[in-house]
Amino acid sequence: MARTAPKNRAPLPELKPDRASRLSRPAELPDLDRLIHERLRLGIVSALAINDSLSFNDLKRLLKTTDGNLSVHARKLEEASYISCTKFFEGRIPRTEYRLTPSGRKALEEYLNQMEHLIHVTREE
Repeated sequence: MARTAPKNRAPLPELKPDRASRLSRPAELPDLDRLIHERLRLGIVSALAINDSLSFNDLKRLLKTTDGNLSVHARKLEEASYISCTKFFEGRIPRTEYRLTPSGRKALEEYLNQMEHLIHVTREE
């Protein structure tokens, strides 16, 4: 049975039966951690996974985001205990430093394993 495409577009290719059956089995697709899956939060935990700690300003520059955006996403990760936040003064300048917690590292590792599985299933022929 041919799949139809919207008007003004080329016909859609036929799916191979084995590939179509894999796509129809949602049990094979991992249930991704929605907290980490968001682009900026994934950037935060990834950056912290390869650094002992990063300051708020370091993360802001690295991720090319705004104060407000970084603050909201970092708070979500902190509330989930994926990252820890330490506030202190360096002289008279307030500083905020973030670290990845053991549970955050475990969650990131699980997320990466799930993505690798998803990539593997997608590339299978």
